[in-house]
Amino acid sequence: MLLFRGNEWHKGLSPEEMQKVSGQWMAWFERLKNDGKCVAGNPLEPEGKTVSGKNGRVIADGPFAESKEAIGGYFLLKVDSLDEAVAIAQQCPGLPHGAKIEVRPVAGEC
Repeated sequence: MLLFRGNEWHKGLSPEEMQKVSGQWMAWFERLKNDGKCVAGNPLEPEGKTVSGKNGRVIADGPFAESKEAIGGYFLLKVDSLDEAVAIAQQCPGLPHGAKIEVRPVAGEC
C-alpha cells in the first residue's frame, strides 16, 4: 500500500502547474490500474472522526495529525515485493513538489 503523507505538495504552484501535476498524477494512477498493479486508490477528505476509549465511547473530531504528516490518500497495489512497490512510489509525480509516500505491506491476516 502506498500512503501519501502530507497534503501541501501543491503549495507555491500556480493553478496551471497544479492542474498539470494533478493530470500527471491521474495518468500515473490510470497506467498502474491498466497494468494490473493498482487495485484501488483515493484521496482522503480532511475531516473525519477519531474513535477511542473503552468500547469506542470517545468520539472526537479529527484526525489531528500535522498537515505534513496527515494521510492525504492511498493506492492499494498488487505487486510481488516491497521493492516493486518502492519502485512504483519513486515514479510519483508529486515527489518533486514535496509529496512523501509511505510504502507498507498489507498483512495477510490479523
